Amino acid sequence: MAFTGRDKKWLRGPRAVALVAAGAAVVLGLATGGTVTQAAPAKPKPTHTQIQLLAINDFHGNLAANPATSSGGNINGTPAGGAEYLATQLELLRDSAKAQGRDTATVAAGDLIGASPLLSAAFHDEPTIEALNEMGLDATSVGNHEFDEGYKELLRMQKGGCLNDGDGQNNQNSCPDPKAKFKGADFDYLSANVYYENTDKTLFAPYTIKKFRGGQKVAFVGMTLENTPNIVTKAGVEGLAFKDEVETANALVPKLKQQGVEAIVVLLHEGGLPSDPRAFNSCPGISGPITDIAKTLDPAIDAIISGHTHAAYNCSINDPAGKPRLVTSASSFGKLITEVRLSIDLATNDVDRLNTLANNHIVTRDVPKDRHLTELITKYQTLVAPIETKVIGHITTPSVLKTPDDSQESPLGNLIADAQLADASTVTNGKTPVVAFMNPGGIRADLASNAGAVTFGQAFTVQPFNNFLVSMDMTGTQIKALLEQQFSGVNQASNKVLQIAGITYTYNPAAAPGAKVVAGSIQIAGQPLVDGTTYRIVTNNFLSDGGDGFPAFTTATDKFFGGLDIDAFAKYLAAHDPYTPGPTDRISLGS
Repeated sequence: MAFTGRDKKWLRGPRAVALVAAGAAVVLGLATGGTVTQAAPAKPKPTHTQIQLLAINDFHGNLAANPATSSGGNINGTPAGGAEYLATQLELLRDSAKAQGRDTATVAAGDLIGASPLLSAAFHDEPTIEALNEMGLDATSVGNHEFDEGYKELLRMQKGGCLNDGDGQNNQNSCPDPKAKFKGADFDYLSANVYYENTDKTLFAPYTIKKFRGGQKVAFVGMTLENTPNIVTKAGVEGLAFKDEVETANALVPKLKQQGVEAIVVLLHEGGLPSDPRAFNSCPGISGPITDIAKTLDPAIDAIISGHTHAAYNCSINDPAGKPRLVTSASSFGKLITEVRLSIDLATNDVDRLNTLANNHIVTRDVPKDRHLTELITKYQTLVAPIETKVIGHITTPSVLKTPDDSQESPLGNLIADAQLADASTVTNGKTPVVAFMNPGGIRADLASNAGAVTFGQAFTVQPFNNFLVSMDMTGTQIKALLEQQFSGVNQASNKVLQIAGITYTYNPAAAPGAKVVAGSIQIAGQPLVDGTTYRIVTNNFLSDGGDGFPAFTTATDKFFGGLDIDAFAKYLAAHDPYTPGPTDRISLGS
């Protein structure tokens, strides 16, 4: 009897056989179009076999358990997550399947690394790969954040090896233990729709086929959202092409069938948003890209494990043939595990959807910690401590908030923009930036403190991407176009107001897209903006490449790369010690 989960897990001694997390199962045959009927799981028919799939997504290197009072540390008020508990809960679910004669596989839908806490990010996310190896992950799709340090670094995550990064330079240190070189991922990264540009070669294998007891085959197809180049640093994906998710998956169906595969599961780093985020085991009013994708993927595809939106849902969405199909997502940060009991019809070797069950389990913290994960976390906590605990400044309030006012300007956004504007590393040839722009999505948390003292670790939690600052020349006309792009193009639906320093303006939310910034309201250094005048501005390399729907940055000239954004942030706090948050009076609403 072969199990596709890591066999070493079964050799660590007896464990309790139980499904410890709460939740009910979803029977697809009783659900239509996005509503889910709850029912108790039935024993497989003698003509069928069941395979257990365990799935996570958007782990983002959250090795240590987040505070239960934070959104990243609970599900509906229940403390949840933490790699030590996630590992235990995965093993308990596997043990339960094994006791009932089921094979098992563990898969993921991307963003397992990137935008990680300092505990992982300080070591280029090597600790997270090691942790996922220990948890017995079999395969994952590639998410957009897997490209945060570039696709060549992602290849290293798969293959292993160490970076020559100066032994801790820029607060990062590859292979910090000289006796334990980084060996890479035991699991398979999959990227069916990510190609080397102008070739037919994918970055990673497009799929993997797992063979289970009795010769049953299940194909796992891994895909990254097509929009990845617009939301990651350009340099990280330069030389790659991202193709349509539906066209890619559908084209693989006949190829898989030629190999005798009838059961197909897509691991997709794209998702949706249910109208009730607390309903983690159903999907009321789900919307977003996943709905259109699910409705157009080939009916031969039997289930979709999704991610990206950090939402939790357990859905049935009809395929193009009008048949219900499972679509799931397990929140983020290891707070949920999706368990799928994939029912295989032995006569057809295909998935019997009427008897396929799904359940999102909360990763509760009422179980023993996995000692191997505890050892790993403790090791890296010791290694990161000198970086993390260093006090870099003080604030006169308990925290500086990223919560915006009515104009979408925030106190923390102003602080970060001020830090970028003050950073000397972007001054070149006598040109000093006079305006700074910061994308709100890059501000990941409030700036916390310990009785007013701010550590590097707390600053890093705010800005975890290690982006470089870039200064450049933009004309007044280009700056006007940039400001309008906050409310038009891909940003029209939600608006994406940049955080600013050195510039003020007024916009009218009721005006038409392309004409929202009030004429004559833009001022730089207290003077009216002049269309033909060239201004030196600074931003991060993500925006510089046109990220987040701001192509105006790509029209700028004389670009110069400075230091890291986190270093500028830390230096500014040290130079303005103690720091007092100022008013949010740079952007105003008017007509």
